[in-house]
Amino acid sequence: MAAPLVLASSSPYKKMLLERLRIPFTCVSPNTDEQSKLNEKPEALALRLAQEKAMALADANPNAIIIGSDQVGELNGKILGKPGNFDQAFRQLSAQSGETVYFHSAISVARIQKNGEITHKTTVNTTTVDFKQLSSLQIENYLKQDQPYNCAGSFKSEGLGISLFSSINTNDPSSLVGLPLIDLCKLLAMHGINIPK
Repeated sequence: MAAPLVLASSSPYKKMLLERLRIPFTCVSPNTDEQSKLNEKPEALALRLAQEKAMALADANPNAIIIGSDQVGELNGKILGKPGNFDQAFRQLSAQSGETVYFHSAISVARIQKNGEITHKTTVNTTTVDFKQLSSLQIENYLKQDQPYNCAGSFKSEGLGISLFSSINTNDPSSLVGLPLIDLCKLLAMHGINIPK
């Protein structure tokens, strides 16, 4: 019998992505502090948070395989988080207008072994997004329609947000939504879950 799979997230976007793999799983929200550390680089932050989310649920789910994930945006070396509200989102998109932005999507797959030791594998996938020049009116209209206030970078690429870009460069199209499925399939295979079955 396969080990139960737990997605350490309450994100509806990550849940929808994982459902594409057609494997049973449950979602549990991890209780982790998502603040960056002093001088922590965006990619390192994404990796650390993905690992902390997976490890936070490992003890409570000793027979499960836990998937932790996190996405951090980077503009000119600075971290772009989730805006939380219209004003912050407007500022983020205004700053990204005409710029190249990097989105680091990290995943960590953890499992408690029979000897009690927790093993984990972690990887990060970086997507490069070139934003179009955006007017204030375009940004305002977009935000009113998609309301991406809980999304890193203030957009939903699976929705109208795709219209904000002039180009995307990635080796995994699911990465920009926050859960790189190609990398995840590789990590799950290391734990005996091969997709498709």
